[in-house]
Amino acid sequence: MIRTQIQLEEEQYKRLKEMSAEKGVSMARLIRESVDTYLVTINEPSKEELRRRAMGIVGIAHDIDGATDVAENHDKYLDEIYGQ
Repeated sequence: MIRTQIQLEEEQYKRLKEMSAEKGVSMARLIRESVDTYLVTINEPSKEELRRRAMGIVGIAHDIDGATDVAENHDKYLDEIYGQ
């Protein structure tokens, strides 16, 4: 591990101190866990981006080979394509 120093707001320090006592772990551990969580979630797309992507595919399968009922009969069309 690498030792480092950080500065916290007074309220952050108080809340971390309380959580540390409640959980029986060090403040350093709570901070490391928080950093891990942040590093994992920072690269996840935002809700707005996920919504934009989802809306981007709406209607993409409309009128495939003349079929207008793909949403209702997708299993039938998959069976035709892949056979069963």
